[in-house]
Amino acid sequence: MALAFELDPATTPALRDELLDLWVDVTNAGGSVGFVPPVARDDIRPELLKHLVAMVEGRTRLLVGRDEDGTVAATAFLTHNTHRLMRHWVWLYTVMVHPRHQGKGYGRDLLAAAEDAACGLDGVEAIRLTCRGGLGLENFYASCGYKEVGRVPEAIRVAPGDDRDDITMLRPLSRIAA
Repeated sequence: MALAFELDPATTPALRDELLDLWVDVTNAGGSVGFVPPVARDDIRPELLKHLVAMVEGRTRLLVGRDEDGTVAATAFLTHNTHRLMRHWVWLYTVMVHPRHQGKGYGRDLLAAAEDAACGLDGVEAIRLTCRGGLGLENFYASCGYKEVGRVPEAIRVAPGDDRDDITMLRPLSRIAA
């Protein structure tokens, strides 16, 4: 069954808890979402709060995908650029699909929903995201239409002696409209 996506859902305490739980579960399953396992809710909560504040300030939009039970199964945050010369593209952050839903195509569905959301934003022509090297994520994003446009070797230190590339990917939205 496909996920039901919603842009800018009401930020209730229940939604905040589900987002926090999703982020913890994804991280502890080895997901590349800003942390390395093991993590607990208290480790992630400050970062989630930063995203929620950015939402209240109108700088970030939340995209949520719910499974057939109505549980948050996937999320992504679209963040506007504040620099006047870069307002024609948005960042896509914290792209997550719950581990129990891996392999169902929900990652592709999430990216397609994010592209639809970005196409609805005035003047936005592209999406940029970064990913951690060493996991093959750049190959997944490339298969979804993103192009690698930058790489900083060994910029991410996940552990002593384990440095990964920081990879920037771009998805022009003009291809979607064409």
